[in-house]
Amino acid sequence: MTDLAQDLLSSFVVAEPQLNGSRNLGVVHLRKEALDRFEAQGFPTTRDEEWKYTNLKPVLKHDYRILLKGDDAVSFADIKSYLLSDLDTYKLVFINGKYSSWLSDSTHQEFDVCTFAAALNKYPDIISEYLGKGAPKGETFVDLNTAFADDGAFIRVKANQTVDKPIEILYLTTNENGPAFSQVRNLIIAEQNAEVQLLERHQNIGDQPSFTNFVSEVFAARDARVSYYKVQNDSDEATLVDNTHVVQKEQSNVHVGTYTFGGKLVRNNLHFYSGGEHAESHMDGITIIGDGQTVDHHTLVDHQEPNCYSRELYKGIYLGKSHGIFNGKVMVRQKAQKTNAFQQNDNILLSDKAKVDTKPQLEIFADDVRCSHGCTIGQLDHNALFYLRSRGIPKREAEGLMTYAFAADALEYVKIPQLEKRLNHVIAEKLGINLEFAL
Repeated sequence: MTDLAQDLLSSFVVAEPQLNGSRNLGVVHLRKEALDRFEAQGFPTTRDEEWKYTNLKPVLKHDYRILLKGDDAVSFADIKSYLLSDLDTYKLVFINGKYSSWLSDSTHQEFDVCTFAAALNKYPDIISEYLGKGAPKGETFVDLNTAFADDGAFIRVKANQTVDKPIEILYLTTNENGPAFSQVRNLIIAEQNAEVQLLERHQNIGDQPSFTNFVSEVFAARDARVSYYKVQNDSDEATLVDNTHVVQKEQSNVHVGTYTFGGKLVRNNLHFYSGGEHAESHMDGITIIGDGQTVDHHTLVDHQEPNCYSRELYKGIYLGKSHGIFNGKVMVRQKAQKTNAFQQNDNILLSDKAKVDTKPQLEIFADDVRCSHGCTIGQLDHNALFYLRSRGIPKREAEGLMTYAFAADALEYVKIPQLEKRLNHVIAEKLGINLEFAL
C-alpha cells in the first residue's frame, strides 16, 4: 500500500466525526463500507486492465495535504477569468473543496442550486434515495470519494421545471502550503420533464501539485433534459480523476461534453446507464494537449432497455511528448432490442513523440440492434495541406486551419453560445491560429 493510501486511511479517523451528514447513520455506514473497500484494494496500477496505459506513480508520490481548509483571501478578481463573465449564471464556487458563499450565487426557489454539504443535513431522505446509487461500488476512486465526500454541488430540479439560466460550478485549489489532495461530490437530480444546463471547471491556482478526486452522480427522470459541460484546462501541476455516472429513465436526453486542454494527468471515467425506453445519451470530447501531459478517457454506455440511442464522438489532437488514451465500451443487454449506438474516436498526432492508445469495444447480447464503432490515428492530410498552401495560406496557418476544422464538429451539441465561443478561442489558442482568420 502506498504512503498516500496510508495517509488517507489515517486522516479518515480524524475527519469522519467532522464530515457533514455524520448524524445520518445511512451515510456513516456508506462511508465506512467504501473505506473498507478502498483499504482492501488500494490505488490501481498498470497491472490492472482498466489502468494499463496510465501510470499513477508519478502523481501519487507527493506528500499531499488531505484535510484542507477554505481560503478567504480568494477574490472575484482571482476567479473571473475562469467563469463565463458575459453570461448570467447561477454560480457555485468551492475553494479547496469548501463552499465559498461570498463568491457564489445559489437559490432554493423553484429548484435547488446549493451544496452537497447542505443537502446531507437538510434532505436526508433524498440523500438516502440517491447517494451511491449511480456510482458503482468497488472502483477505487469512487470508494475513496464516498468515504470522504463532504461538499460539492447539489442540484435538484423538480418536475416540470426548467432552470432559467445555466449553472456554473467552479472548484479551485490553492496550495501555497504544499501539494493538496481534495475530494468533492456532485449530486444532480432532474425530475420528470425537468431541464438544466451545467458548466463545470476544476482549477489549480497555486504552483504546487494538486490532486482532485471527483465524483458526480446524475439522475435524469422520465423526459428530463440535462446538458453537462466540463472544461478541463488546468495547470501543468494538476491531476484530476473525474468519475461521472449518469442514470437515465425513459425518454430522457442527457449530453455530456468533455473539453480537455490542460493538466498533468486527467482521467475521465464517464458512464451512462440507459434504464428506460427511448432514452438518448450524447457524449462529445475534445482533447488538445502537449509535452508531459496525459489524458485518459474511459467511457461506458450500458443499454439496459429497448429502443435507446447513444452517440459518442471524441476528437484528440496531440502535440509534443503527450499521451492520449481512449477506452470506450458500449454494452447492449439482451433485453435492449432496437438499440442504436454510435461510437467514434479520431486522433491526430502533430509530433513524432506523441502517442495514442485507443480501444473501442462493443458487447452485444441482443440480436436486433444497429451499432457501430471506429477509431483513427493519423497525421494531417498532406494533399489538403498542399492545396491550402497553393492558395497563398502560410504553412502554419494552413496546419492550424485543418486541425481546427478536425476538432470543431465535436462542438455541435453545445447549446450555450458564449461557451461555444470560449471553447473556439481556447482551441485556436492551443493550435496557435488566428480565430478571425480561421472563421
